[in-house]
Amino acid sequence: MTKQIILTDEGLKKYEQELEYLKTEKRKEIAEKIKVALSFGDLSENSEYDEAKNEQAAVEARIHELEQMLKNVKIIDDNDINTETVVIGSKVKVLDMEYNEEFVYRVVGSAEADPKRGLISDESPVGKALLGHAVGDQVTVEAPAGEISFKILEISR
Repeated sequence: MTKQIILTDEGLKKYEQELEYLKTEKRKEIAEKIKVALSFGDLSENSEYDEAKNEQAAVEARIHELEQMLKNVKIIDDNDINTETVVIGSKVKVLDMEYNEEFVYRVVGSAEADPKRGLISDESPVGKALLGHAVGDQVTVEAPAGEISFKILEISR
């Protein structure tokens, strides 16, 4: 059984756009590179041809990966996100108890995670620890760097 991929509407649009780009523009671009490389003649010593074929294989693999992923997508509807407890799709404002710093995270499915943008996976240590908790709860996370304690300040959509 394939794993269900959980995405926000924004995440779905991003993957659909990437797939469309790869199927249209990128395929044409690579076909053109292959055509040009073929015009150079002898394929046994033609690095441009080899590079273009490798790029083509990588793009086709990514297209296949995206198509498979999009077949198993569950979209998080903002209207289904309650603000009582943390669920996938929630925006959570937390206070790092040790450093007295506030952070805002959005808990998303692993396919959409991007910690630099505050999008943390529901499978990450912090994401897992926050799930199911309410405002005012103190949560301790076993992270690679050691234990981190957060207090949940706010939950929103």
